[in-house]
Amino acid sequence: MARNATNQLLRKAKKSKSDEFYTQLCDIERELQYYPNSFAGKVVYCNCDDPRISNFYRFFVIHFHELGLKKLIASCYREEVFDLFLNQEVEKGFWCEYSGEDGNHFNPDKINYFKGSGDFRSAECIELLKQADVVVTNPPFSLFREFVSQIVRHDKQFLIIGNVNAITYKEIFELIQIGKAWLGVNLGRGISGFIVPDNYDQYGTEVSINNEGQKIISTNGCLWLTNLELDQRHKDIELTKVYHGNEAVYPKYDNCDGININKTNDIPNDFSGLMGVPITFLHKYNPDQFEIVRFRKGDDGKDLCVNGKCPYFRILVKNKRICNFEQAKLLKNPLYEQL
Repeated sequence: MARNATNQLLRKAKKSKSDEFYTQLCDIERELQYYPNSFAGKVVYCNCDDPRISNFYRFFVIHFHELGLKKLIASCYREEVFDLFLNQEVEKGFWCEYSGEDGNHFNPDKINYFKGSGDFRSAECIELLKQADVVVTNPPFSLFREFVSQIVRHDKQFLIIGNVNAITYKEIFELIQIGKAWLGVNLGRGISGFIVPDNYDQYGTEVSINNEGQKIISTNGCLWLTNLELDQRHKDIELTKVYHGNEAVYPKYDNCDGININKTNDIPNDFSGLMGVPITFLHKYNPDQFEIVRFRKGDDGKDLCVNGKCPYFRILVKNKRICNFEQAKLLKNPLYEQL
């Protein structure tokens, strides 16, 4: 029931632009510690963030000099409201910037109002994007494809939060496949939850109140997506299983010359052909170790299937370091000593 409650709230936020999920400072700190040298001399743009309450903006102000930032920009979407009595707009999006000066890092007198709503897709926000080197934010999940497409089109670095299902989107998967994006360090429970408005229904064990009195929805269905370099993504997956002699454990696909694997930890260290692995494999994926061949489909263009049944989405990969069975024997695996 708790998981269903969380999913209902996430769907509710996806349908309504007025619903806003804010990232907790602890989750930002937990991820950003892995990119200490990625921001020196750069302009960071948080383009889905109200600087008065955004923890992304707060984080970069606190660590501005430590990270060596050149400038910080934050822009905020506000649905345009027109007052018929005043005959004018009464609420607009706005933006502000911070360059590391002493004193109050957010001065209401220095707010710059947009002519429009401050939607990240607007011409005004795109002009700010052009000034930036790195985009760091929690974009609207319902607009995730469009958000990433815009960043890539403008050739920007990024570190953003999204729903884990985003890696199954054709546009996102292709970026990962060609090495233009990859998963960050924290995934699932590594992102502890989001701050939501007080008017959200509080029920289920997935909803709690933090020390600051804010309502938190915990979810295990989110990830960080980035193109900032990470040492972690070049670490090999330790392969402890073997295929030869255990063929029954690895059924072959009906419509592809490859084997099905249900868990990343079950990837064999002696198989040179195609292997269908779960999408969570991408969290440990090392492009130096594996090649991503394609997603989900067999040779006939239909979903991969085993004995007429389709397992959950699979990614077809090949081990770059094993060309054939004879080479596998040269790995000096104890199981091959007598072969």
